[in-house]
Amino acid sequence: MTIRSSLFGAVAAALLLTAGAAGARAEDAHAQPRPHRMSWSFAGPFGMYDPAQLQRGFKVFKEVCAACHSANYLYFRNLAQEGGPHFTEAQAKQVASEYQITDGPNDAGDMFQRPGRLSDHWPAPFPNDNAARAANGGALPPDFSVLAKARSYHVGFPGFITDAFIQYQEHGVDYIHALLTGYEDAPAGVHLQPGLNYNVYFPGHQIAMPKPLSDGQVDYTDGSPQTVDQYSQDVAAFMMWVAEPHLDQRKRIGFQVMIFLIVLGGLLYFTKKKVWSNVAH
Repeated sequence: MTIRSSLFGAVAAALLLTAGAAGARAEDAHAQPRPHRMSWSFAGPFGMYDPAQLQRGFKVFKEVCAACHSANYLYFRNLAQEGGPHFTEAQAKQVASEYQITDGPNDAGDMFQRPGRLSDHWPAPFPNDNAARAANGGALPPDFSVLAKARSYHVGFPGFITDAFIQYQEHGVDYIHALLTGYEDAPAGVHLQPGLNYNVYFPGHQIAMPKPLSDGQVDYTDGSPQTVDQYSQDVAAFMMWVAEPHLDQRKRIGFQVMIFLIVLGGLLYFTKKKVWSNVAH
């Protein structure tokens, strides 16, 4: 009886180990991969935005993303500010005038429509969250304003320490680029919920947003490739600028402060040497 029990226990343990290994392999097959690190012009302590890339990213945002996503912290005047896409004020006014903004009340107490001004923020595609959900199958498209800073991915040890030393802070744009290029057909054995789409980089791999970009969808006039990968890079960079529009100025001031501190440290050192050089210790 004891031998039979031992044999049964060994067989059961072997079956459990086999099942566990198979489950681990299946889980690994559908695991969320880490986004590829891209070469961003604004990465690192001396990185700056590429105005041409921001202009292309704005074009992708305007023609594709803005149909569903809002950007409530983006104002038309920001398009002409230093450190951004470098549109002229006239170009920013032209963009603003293409949109009708609800204003009022007027003298009769009624709301009215008028062309946009530089002081207006980017108009949302839906009047409220309920309307946005109703138009998108129950899913609420997130606001674009700070999305590039709000998203990230797990780096682990010792990667996060290395990132702290090299000041790598572009995890959000890496993830956005990966997400936009990560749409695939669902693997065998994966059951998609109704209305959802398979994405390699999205947590759980099932995302409500259909594939938004396709090759040749947006016309570029500067000769840049009109591919999903290029569109994704450009709009991700634009989203980073929307989330942190003063990055160029912040890095420039930080560099100036470091130079000031080095000069000040040198002056203090030689002043100390001069004052105490003839004092006996």
